[in-house]
Amino acid sequence: MSAKPKVAVIGTGGTISSVGRGPLDLIDYGAAGQVLDVDAVIARVPELALVADVLPVPFRAIASTALGWPEWKELLLICDRLVAEHPDLAGIAVTHGTATLEETAYFLSLTLKIPVPVVLVGAQRPASALAGDGPMNLVNAVRVAADPRARGLGALVLLNDEIQAAREVTKTSTLRLQTFRTPDFGCLGHADADEICWYRKPLRRLAPDTEFDVRGLDALPRVDIAYAYAGADGAAIDAFVAAGARGIVSAGFAPGFVTPAMAEAMEAAVRQGVAVVTSSRAGSGRAARTTRGARAGFVTADNLTPQKARILLSLALAAGATDLDRVFATY
Repeated sequence: MSAKPKVAVIGTGGTISSVGRGPLDLIDYGAAGQVLDVDAVIARVPELALVADVLPVPFRAIASTALGWPEWKELLLICDRLVAEHPDLAGIAVTHGTATLEETAYFLSLTLKIPVPVVLVGAQRPASALAGDGPMNLVNAVRVAADPRARGLGALVLLNDEIQAAREVTKTSTLRLQTFRTPDFGCLGHADADEICWYRKPLRRLAPDTEFDVRGLDALPRVDIAYAYAGADGAAIDAFVAAGARGIVSAGFAPGFVTPAMAEAMEAAVRQGVAVVTSSRAGSGRAARTTRGARAGFVTADNLTPQKARILLSLALAAGATDLDRVFATY
């Protein structure tokens, strides 16, 4: 019997699975139209066999810009099935495009109901690149997924040897290898060559101990994001309300303010029964709670980015939560 841990690898496509037109095709590789399935990705990294017994799990090979609620739910159910079918499973790694990796990670970190770690991993360079980062990222993601100390931390993100919490990490650069950062608090640990090193744990509530169970849902409530900029009016907010949004997140000026016209439209939306959450477009720091916002019934996103505040608000509305201030203070 093998002493190596068993780790499932679910392949969803993205840069880590893409093949360009040559080793220096680092940007426009999507034009080649070649995306490897998970078996092919694993076959290109034979070093995985040194750290785990890897179980390939096909999903689909698509860009992460095409992923959303249907794929999130499907991934959730696949994770449930894998744990049920493999009682000896140590963990799960999910290869993913970097565009929406942080959003998928946060959704899973709020909704997973399994005890084993789930680690999302991507790459900034395609599989065909000279000095690509994907192979080492994948090996380290599998190592982290197999580490018992990764349990109870929600979904994790692994790139560039750094272990990040799903709630806090965000993509900060278009092309640099160190793009995934946690601006306010830093990473949880490092996947070094000799060992996995941990330094802190997230305190906010996360999977599997959450109030969000979406496995029986067919859809999530519509929640949109309105971006603040100098001179912005309320047209986008009005359009979101007309489109049936049950929630709106404002990506406001730091620390969360918006233009007067946007504020008026947001207040009108609340009066129509739409939940409004204020966040900041800055990418770091808390959104401020203001007297006007409190009077208008706005909820503050704390330090969640707009895209993550959108996910939490949608899940809270789906769960029927009415105390949204508590939800955003808890998660």
